[in-house]
Formats: sequence, structure tokens, C-alpha cells
Amino acid sequence: MKTLIVIPLAICVMLAMLPTAMHAQDADSTTPTFSEKKLDGPRLGLTYIPGNSSLSRTLEKSGLKNVVSQFGWHFEWIVAPEGGGPQFVVQFVPLVAGVEYGKFLANGTLGLGIRLPSGIEFGMGPNMLITGDGIRTGLMGTVGKSFNYGGVSIPINVVVVTNPDGNRFGLMFGYAIMK
Repeated sequence: MKTLIVIPLAICVMLAMLPTAMHAQDADSTTPTFSEKKLDGPRLGLTYIPGNSSLSRTLEKSGLKNVVSQFGWHFEWIVAPEGGGPQFVVQFVPLVAGVEYGKFLANGTLGLGIRLPSGIEFGMGPNMLITGDGIRTGLMGTVGKSFNYGGVSIPINVVVVTNPDGNRFGLMFGYAIMK
């Protein structure tokens, strides 16, 4: 399971470092300037909880299956170099899951990541899921791509949340408008 997260993250980190290593050889000694941007917008997707884990048994007792919907809102703060390059991203994503089963599972993630000029993005951070038997925390890892159409960002991300009680795999998408 750890390999599913470690290998993609390692590849993304190496890709992110490649342009930096090439620019490090430049003789330009100017101080970089940064701009701050804000992106907000809806998010939706599906999450799969595999196996016979403690989490899947808890959800089953609550009347949920191993695939649940996710609906929520995405708050994003970006710091980007004025001359181009990778963007540094902080995001908070509160979501509600399981509404198709008549349930309300609240969860939230604080993500820290990098978005390359190509739109490829990756990140990780803490996740909190509130179930019928308490709060479960986990580590979220994500890889995806954001498509930009005239100031509207359309991200598509694969998400993995690890926890000893049960892992979750998701596909999330939405849109956000640059502010």
C-alpha cells in the first residue's frame, strides 16, 4: 500500500526539482517576486473503501456501501513566482459523503502541494473523517492535473487516504474561479 503512494510522490518530486535544478545554473541573481492568488469552487467525486477493514465494517453498520459520493467546497491559496514556475498551494477541502444512502459523513483535508506550469499537481496533508463511532485521521496523498480555461481552473485528482483502520481511494473533480 505504501508503494502506491511513495512511488508517484517520488516521481512528482523529481519532476518538480528538474526545472529548479536547471534554473539554479543561471547567473541571474535577482530577487524573485511572488504573487498570491485565491481559488475557490465546488468539488465532487467518488470514494472507494476496499476490503474488510475496520472502517468498511463501521460504514456498513451505518448502512453505507464501499463506494460513497463526496460533495463539498475547495478553498485554495496559491503563491506563484511572477516570472513563471511552480505554484505553491495550500488548500482546505471540507466534504460530505454518503448522501445517496441518506447519511452525512463529514470529512476535511488540509493539503499542501505544488502545481507545475503544465498543470500537473501533487500534494499531501492530514485528513479527518467523522464516522458514527468517532473521528478517524489519516494521511492524504493526491496527484492530478488542473486545466485552465480563461481564469477557470478545472482540476481532476486521484486521492489516497491512508489509515490503519482502512484506506480510501477517490477521484475528485470540480472547478474554481481565480480571484
